[in-house]
Amino acid sequence: MARERVNRGLPPGGGPVQNKRVFQVTILGSGSAGNCALVESAQCRLLIDGGLSARQISRRLASLGVAPESLHAILLTHEHCDHVAGVRVLCKQNPGLPVYCTRLTAEILRGEELAAHREVRQFQPGADFMIGDVGITPFSVPHDAVDPVGFVLQHGNERLGFLTDLGVCTRLAMERVRGVGTLLIETNHDEKLLQNDTRRPWALKQRIMSRHGHLSNRAASVVLRELLEHGLRRAILGHLSRDCNTPELAVAEVAARVEEAGADPGCIEIFCASQTEVSPRFSVGSRARPQATPFPARAPGEPGKTVPA
Repeated sequence: MARERVNRGLPPGGGPVQNKRVFQVTILGSGSAGNCALVESAQCRLLIDGGLSARQISRRLASLGVAPESLHAILLTHEHCDHVAGVRVLCKQNPGLPVYCTRLTAEILRGEELAAHREVRQFQPGADFMIGDVGITPFSVPHDAVDPVGFVLQHGNERLGFLTDLGVCTRLAMERVRGVGTLLIETNHDEKLLQNDTRRPWALKQRIMSRHGHLSNRAASVVLRELLEHGLRRAILGHLSRDCNTPELAVAEVAARVEEAGADPGCIEIFCASQTEVSPRFSVGSRARPQATPFPARAPGEPGKTVPA
């Protein structure tokens, strides 16, 4: 496959940790109001989406000791506001910051969010490329956007997946995330809460539940159960609906389905990302720590905290 390598000079005092084995992910925020994650390796720092305001992104990065000018790229899954809201301002403040997206996504954003930004770089779903020491595999997912993708990022032998904003996990998507050690997966809604919600019109409910909508807790749990057999050690649940889901419901659904598989309770760590709080810094290659009770929900951690192996 085609592979592209990008090398940006590290600003003084702003470079990633100089440990060749470092591969970390931190969720800056995840939910219906905005999504953004930071991935760090020995040579680069990447944002996956920029759906928070630029001010919030900068503040949350600062809580981790990360300067926005030390970022090497922003990778976009699709063009919806809750994934790109802060990108225009962030790029205006950092004009040399590359933004990676598909051609169709770029066409939309060049007419809106990124009209004046020169560093828009295109990739094709299915074509691997490199940024620093991180290999990136984008793959198509079904969602009501122009050309939405998920990502698998690889550093050394460790693999990290992003599977969010999709109505169904297709065979292609399942194949791409098989073998990841850590997966951010959408658990958007509880099916009963969505069906009983009086604030959403039926047409919107149908869109959310459709093939091009969002994964429910139940649908995500089925995916995670299958991935357990292929080395999954940590599931980060994200993109929860504020009105039609709760962290407790999402974790309980996933835990029940994983337990049905007869798995050891300590084989997987389940963390529910927050819209308002920065997650711990997760080491992608670390093993889940044993739990006293099966699959407990973990509260969002202290910003900048590293979760040890």
